[in-house]
Amino acid sequence: MTLSPNQIHQGDCITKLAEMEPASVDLVFADPPFNIGYSYDVYDDQQTHEAYLDFCRGWISGVYQALKPDGSFWLAIGDEYAAELKLLSQEIGFQSRSWVIWYYTFGVNCVRGFSRSHTHLFHFVKDPEQFTFNGDNPAVRVPSARQLVYADARANTKGRLPDNTWILRPQDAPPMGFSPSHDTWFFSRVAGTFKEREGFHGCQMPEQLLGRIIRVSSNPGELVLDPFGGSGTTLVVAKKLGRRFMGIELSEDYVTRIKDRLASCAVGDPLDGPADPIKSAPATSKGKRRTKFRDGRPVIELTDKNEPVVQQAFADAATKHSAESLLFDPIRNAIFVRHCKDAKLTGDARTWNEFLLELSRSGKLQGEAKSKKLSLAKIEPVSAAAEIAFQLLSVDYGLDLEAILCTPDTAAEFDTVAELFGGDHSAIDYRAAIWHLRRMVTDGKITQKVKKRLAGFLDDATPPAHSIDTLLADDPGDAQAGVYAISDQESVLYVGQSDDIIDRLRQIQSSPGWERFTPTEVQIWPIDDANDALVYRCLLVTRLKPWLNAHFMHQPVATSLF
Repeated sequence: MTLSPNQIHQGDCITKLAEMEPASVDLVFADPPFNIGYSYDVYDDQQTHEAYLDFCRGWISGVYQALKPDGSFWLAIGDEYAAELKLLSQEIGFQSRSWVIWYYTFGVNCVRGFSRSHTHLFHFVKDPEQFTFNGDNPAVRVPSARQLVYADARANTKGRLPDNTWILRPQDAPPMGFSPSHDTWFFSRVAGTFKEREGFHGCQMPEQLLGRIIRVSSNPGELVLDPFGGSGTTLVVAKKLGRRFMGIELSEDYVTRIKDRLASCAVGDPLDGPADPIKSAPATSKGKRRTKFRDGRPVIELTDKNEPVVQQAFADAATKHSAESLLFDPIRNAIFVRHCKDAKLTGDARTWNEFLLELSRSGKLQGEAKSKKLSLAKIEPVSAAAEIAFQLLSVDYGLDLEAILCTPDTAAEFDTVAELFGGDHSAIDYRAAIWHLRRMVTDGKITQKVKKRLAGFLDDATPPAHSIDTLLADDPGDAQAGVYAISDQESVLYVGQSDDIIDRLRQIQSSPGWERFTPTEVQIWPIDDANDALVYRCLLVTRLKPWLNAHFMHQPVATSLF
């Protein structure tokens, strides 16, 4: 017997871990009871020293068995047993990568001791040479002191990785304590007065804290396990960030509440709690004037002084092209970026590409050719792969489409992921496809078509699900156009359209990108007209909320009805 993903399983964690398929989990986050006498629903948190360590040996051994050879294990624990569980985990076979201190400034008040204001976060791996660490994810990195305080032009525009002391509210730190120039998280422990608080579990972890761990130690589509479901935050954040998830929880009441939390969120939803570490940062009295930031990036305005550099760089890289085509072409874009860099223009490649779009939209980009609008038929061969690549990156990195394509590193990663799902097409094809798909779907015309189609859509019968293997084995022969929904054993993964659905299914089965998601079933809605199929597809995406469809496919006009 094995446990199914994307569910919370009720029962004892040691028993349930033994039922899991060995080496099947990519990331485990565990926030176990601290054995300090906390009042849980059904668990006794005041065991003897020996009994507690035996319990921990059992569940940590189960985690080790369930984790893949290149997987990661994060453990949150208090002072009382931090040293013991670190040694115990290493004895079982884990290698320690980091010992992080999560400092939250206001903690549990103590009468005869110092107030508890931190938790230990251990990062363990099985193999110290092979493990996931997404240190370049912009949602993981933080602005450096050079950026934040001193406005230093030498600063790495990507920011830097956080220190191993994570300060959540540095504005509360004493002057001689933690320096405000350190890299920090500026959100708090989830107190009882916080909107984020669910109310049924007293040890709720902040979503932003879990977001950093899940982003840095796993990839979209991979499996995240929490053997102590608790308030369900790990599972909720994993779902929001496009990961598969699995939870174990002893309390039946907690399981019911976790299911409600999971049902109320969707892939791509924002994480609760403040994500911008700049808003509450104190200024330094001796440094330069602190740089203005927005969404973790320095704000640099397009001015009369820097505009001529952008204009000349565009002329050198893309005469008789559009700003959009410059974003689609990695080679031309590299020429444009190099010109801006050689001219010592303030900012980075993303900033300069955003300047380009700003000039284009205002009609001020000199020598720009008119943008070509590609048809649905033109982008159809690559649009599904482009859409999936965009969704995976946008959820994981917290970036919109323009930010992804304006940043050469993330644009290159988009190309790589798209190729995994779509095969050997050019970067220009994939980038243009997602750009024009968004344009079509967000156009006001499709909103009107959705409104007209909505009444009939609600009455439509749901087609039966077919085994993909069986359907391909039968080989219907004739091409069938329409909309299709791909599912695994638990949920709908992707809703697409094609003028030859059977051929698309063959491509999916041979695609290395799809191997991570293991689709098993397909539903088909025959629709000959491609534009009608797009409208129907948007309605299905809005209703079914698949994991891999771009969030811009959702139609607000229909959301309230589903």
